[in-house]
Amino acid sequence: MLLHIPQVLTGAALAQARDALSDAPWRDGRAPAGPPAMHVKRNEQLPVGSELAQRLGQQVLQALEAQPLFLSAALPKRIHPPRFNRYAAGAADDAPGGYYGPHVDCAVMHAVMHAAQPGGVQRLRSDVSCTLFLADPQSYDGGELTIEDTFGPRRVKLPAGDLLLYPSSSVHAVAPVTRGARVACFFWVESLVRSDERRRLLYDMDGHLMRLRMALGETDPAVVGLTGTYHNLLRQWADT
Repeated sequence: MLLHIPQVLTGAALAQARDALSDAPWRDGRAPAGPPAMHVKRNEQLPVGSELAQRLGQQVLQALEAQPLFLSAALPKRIHPPRFNRYAAGAADDAPGGYYGPHVDCAVMHAVMHAAQPGGVQRLRSDVSCTLFLADPQSYDGGELTIEDTFGPRRVKLPAGDLLLYPSSSVHAVAPVTRGARVACFFWVESLVRSDERRRLLYDMDGHLMRLRMALGETDPAVVGLTGTYHNLLRQWADT
C-alpha cells in the first residue's frame, strides 16, 4: 500500500526543522549503508547520534502520534528512530547530483538506543518505509521517489511536511537531483501486522468504520458488529 499523508509537520514545527537542517553537519550517506547500497547511493545524512538528529526525530515521532491515518495504515509496533538525509545537485553542470539507485530496504534494521537504553541496540523488522519530505518541491529539480508496485513505477515528489508510506519490500529509488537540494526524514516501522495485504484490508475497513460512525453513531448495531469484526481480524493477525 502506498499512502500519501499530508501535513504531518506544519507551521512552526516544519519551519524550525528546515531552519535547523539548513546548517546541519551533513556527512557522507554511504558510511552507514550496507555493502549493496554503497554502490548505488550518493547522498548526505545527519549523523545518527547527533543531538540535532535525536531532537528532530522526537519531534517527528510526536507529530506521528497525532496522525490517525498513519496509525491506521502502519499499525506501528515499533518505529525506528527517524533519520535525515540530503540529496544535492552537483557543484558543476557536469557533476553528478545526489541519487539513490534501485534497492530494497534491509529486512532487519538495527537501531542504536540513546536515551532509554544508552549504548544498546534494538533489532526491528522493516515492514513499512516512510519518507517525510522537508524541502519545498519548487526548490529542487529531480529527486523524485520512485516506487515499484503492481501497477508499475510510481514517481512521487510531495510538498514539504507531507509523508509517503509504502511497503519496505518494494524496490524503490531516488532520482538524481539536478538543481537545489532535496531534504527529507526517513524511517521504518515494524507493524503489528506483517502482511501488507492484511494491513491494507484493515486500513480500508477502519476508514469505512469511521464514516459509518459519523453517519450512524457509535451504538448502531451495524457499527458495533463491524467494529467487532475489525478487532477480531486484528486479534487474529497481530503480532505483539
